[in-house]
Amino acid sequence: MAVTRPGRVEGKMALVTGAAQGLGAQHSMTLALEGARVLCTDINGEGAAETAAAINAKLGDGTAFSIQHDVTDRDQWDAAVAMARDSMGGLNVLVNNAGIGVAGNIETCTFEDWQRCFSINVDSIFHGCQAALPLMRDHAPGSIVNISSIAGLIASDTMPAYNASKASVWMMSKSIALHCAKKNMQIRCNSVHPTFVDTPILDGTAKNHNIEKSVLLEKLARQIPLKFVGEPSDIANAVLYLASDESRFMTGAELKLDGGISAM
Repeated sequence: MAVTRPGRVEGKMALVTGAAQGLGAQHSMTLALEGARVLCTDINGEGAAETAAAINAKLGDGTAFSIQHDVTDRDQWDAAVAMARDSMGGLNVLVNNAGIGVAGNIETCTFEDWQRCFSINVDSIFHGCQAALPLMRDHAPGSIVNISSIAGLIASDTMPAYNASKASVWMMSKSIALHCAKKNMQIRCNSVHPTFVDTPILDGTAKNHNIEKSVLLEKLARQIPLKFVGEPSDIANAVLYLASDESRFMTGAELKLDGGISAM
């Protein structure tokens, strides 16, 4: 008789923001493939539904669910957490993946873009953790995974808003981790710091710079010691580890997935 190995997050109930495409879609699929049920959320509700449908087509109905979700809106966070409770029976993994990049140096970045960047990249995690922790506490042990960036650890002269917002995610993750530990919630919180990853965002970058995407990938790869741009699965595998009980002794930490950039 064949023996089926339990998935690494078997029985977990996860909410993933920004799940319509790119990293969020890959996080959702990877967690589901390893045994979790997943609520896919995104301001692009149709895209989130497509991600959930793809998961259910592969793994069976009732594995994934979706909801349209503006992560800057606290009321919509309350609705998303309520859906996690009603559709999955609870919540013990929260992946704060939604985020944007903003162009412009300190002289050219508008204050409106600065505020929008912080609203989506930082305020969303504040709202999300406040909304989710009561339910996660009821279904501990749990894990909060906040997607920051290597740009939160290494600065650039061209993107102060993005640098500052992702650095905020890094420090906020540590504060949340210490709070949960002090309250003995058995909920961990860690941040993930990727460098360049081949997602649809790079399609737009190539278009904005009027170059072929293959040329852009080559240019980016030259900046990375390992000499290649990451794939979404490279980041999702780290999220899987942090979501699983394999990382039960890891909290308040930052996981750098940067091909060696920060070692230079």
